[in-house]
Amino acid sequence: MQLSVDIAKTLRAGERRFHLRMKFQSSSQRIVIYGHSGAGKSLALKAIAGLMTPDSGQIQLANRVLFDSATGIDIPPQQRQVAYLFQDYALFPHLNVRQNIGFGLKRGWLNSASDVHDETIEYWLTAFELHAVAHQYPVQLSGGQRQRTALARALAPQPQALLLDEPFAALDPALRTRMRQQLDELQRRLSVPMVLITHDPDDVDFFGDHVVCLSEGKIIDRYIEE
Repeated sequence: MQLSVDIAKTLRAGERRFHLRMKFQSSSQRIVIYGHSGAGKSLALKAIAGLMTPDSGQIQLANRVLFDSATGIDIPPQQRQVAYLFQDYALFPHLNVRQNIGFGLKRGWLNSASDVHDETIEYWLTAFELHAVAHQYPVQLSGGQRQRTALARALAPQPQALLLDEPFAALDPALRTRMRQQLDELQRRLSVPMVLITHDPDDVDFFGDHVVCLSEGKIIDRYIEE
């Protein structure tokens, strides 16, 4: 994956100001953006996804310009060909596993039948070992099953990159360890590039082929353990 980020963003809340200034390039398949809470990690990830517009700069993914303030380019999120996995997974509670995975694959699938069948859905049910719970709803799933469902939904449209927002932060330590191992195995097997943000040094050690360390909105030379 070729990713180039060179952006600036200032957030204002009353008299408070937060300045994000980020510049890096990477060809790694596994990029970790590390920093303590409030370092600017989520802002950076949302900028790549198109969920936040920088004040200035440029973002390129796979030699495709996603954002360029100088030329007025700002590709909408749904056209960036990236998948964003929220920390809470953001599964649709009224849709079962099969429907969640199929959401967004085709127009009109917002209210798809509960037993909807599609070659792509079947592939991801198999890849993530979810056939046994395909007709269950998010509330009926374990933490690991919810994460795998969210990953399957994110990957089904074949994005160019997977963006992960603190994917293990809400899990207990034992489940966090298992989910790291599963994500590691899946990412290597599927060869999907990913950008993961975290405040946990263990995530850095596990996934940090290229580590970008943020502190107070600026890149620093190395990460500082909590």
